[in-house]
Amino acid sequence: MANLLYQQIEMLSREKHIEPEVVVSAIEDAMVVAARKYYKTEEDLRAKFNAETGQVDVYSVHMVVEEVTGPKKEISLAEAKKKNPAAEVGTEIVAPKPTDVLGRIAAQTAKQVILQKVREAERDTIFNEYHTRVGELVTVIVKRAEGPDLIVDMGRTEARLPKREQSKLETYNIGERLRVVIKMVDRAAKGPQVIVSRADASLVQRLFEMEVPEIYDGTVQIRFAAREAGERTKVAVMSRDKDVDPVGACVGMKGMRVQSIIRELRGEKIDIIPYNEETVAFAQKALSPAKVTRVQITDPENKKLEVIVEDSQLSLAIGKKGQNVRLASKLIGWDIDIKSEEEKRQEIEEQMTALTAPVTPLTSLAGVGAKTIEKIEAAGINSVEKLAGMTPEQLMEIPGIGEKMVDKIYQAVNRFYEGGTEAAAATGEGAASGEAPAEEGQAAAAAEAATAETAKAPQTAVATEENLAETATETAAEITPATSEGDAEPAEEAKS
Repeated sequence: MANLLYQQIEMLSREKHIEPEVVVSAIEDAMVVAARKYYKTEEDLRAKFNAETGQVDVYSVHMVVEEVTGPKKEISLAEAKKKNPAAEVGTEIVAPKPTDVLGRIAAQTAKQVILQKVREAERDTIFNEYHTRVGELVTVIVKRAEGPDLIVDMGRTEARLPKREQSKLETYNIGERLRVVIKMVDRAAKGPQVIVSRADASLVQRLFEMEVPEIYDGTVQIRFAAREAGERTKVAVMSRDKDVDPVGACVGMKGMRVQSIIRELRGEKIDIIPYNEETVAFAQKALSPAKVTRVQITDPENKKLEVIVEDSQLSLAIGKKGQNVRLASKLIGWDIDIKSEEEKRQEIEEQMTALTAPVTPLTSLAGVGAKTIEKIEAAGINSVEKLAGMTPEQLMEIPGIGEKMVDKIYQAVNRFYEGGTEAAAATGEGAASGEAPAEEGQAAAAAEAATAETAKAPQTAVATEENLAETATETAAEITPATSEGDAEPAEEAKS
């Protein structure tokens, strides 16, 4: 019986790839739990498995102390001397507990504990084995499907191939053999802990290492790889030996090496690009097969590039649904903005027009207060032209500008432009009247001058008569007060 029990332990250990001591420890823990549940005690219990007899003994343990504070876990020195004369303070007194009285419920509890302990030990073993193998290429067999995910057999354990890690253009059958890379190992997962991938860029790198000896021995290095599974992959390679062409080594004679990888990926396109330390040169190569006219770094801090291509090369540089530029951006690690020669020319013309265009200050707007203008200028809007190009939503984002104020601003802008239109129209009418012949203009001017002189003459005559009358009246007024009775004679003399 003992031999049979230990044989079962060893067989379980080999099946689960765990040590026999782990299973023995699980059995001992299970017996402690079952005994504690049966005896309903808080004593310290321990179990010991006897490999020779196959018996699991349970003991209660008490610590020998001078003064007892917890009688369920401690025992006085005097009591300990009665059970073991050699007992001393700090030693333990062990008392056996009968296990033959444990019933069916205790046995069921022990079984659950054993299964749980073995399962935890198995998961720890799997994690310790595979978490150092992340990124490694392995061959698996499709075992079953669980919803959109696939469960694959790795030999010693099962792994999960999630939907997001499957190639878009691939279909899988039960029993099919696949090459995958280990993506991650999840200790807390309920099902299989190992996650494998067919869509990761590292799969292409591992396949190149298998097919290209120069990559395996380190002569040629894969610096970066960007992939959209099932459609296209870009790989940047460089050589540590100046006599070895990195692209030619990866392609192989008549393309045999790269074609083998393409067959494994079921027709996925692969672009092999020579790596360059200079970002500009690397970006030009990364956008192949399109031909790039020039590359300019627009924002070094945020890693942004501007790429100019010929008009005929624009669609090729962007790729299907932006695939080419997206992969190139991933490969070099920079944001790429692609423009054609025509688009760049129009952009430069617009910038030049904006620089030469007149700028009208906001103070020219009638009906908009100074405080409102300050709020608008604080938002970076310094001209009427820029204000007119904003939407109501953009204006309402300015602090202190509400819906009513937005309406008021738009009315002021409309009045400003309507006034400018009327002035232009008036100027146009004046210019149109000024286009008359010179002779007719001179005749009209002469006629107007004659009419003015004619009207002026009567006015002058009337003014002269009125002046004479006023003069005579003033003279008479001066003489009349000077005449009196005492001056009669001088007056008469003067009269004669």
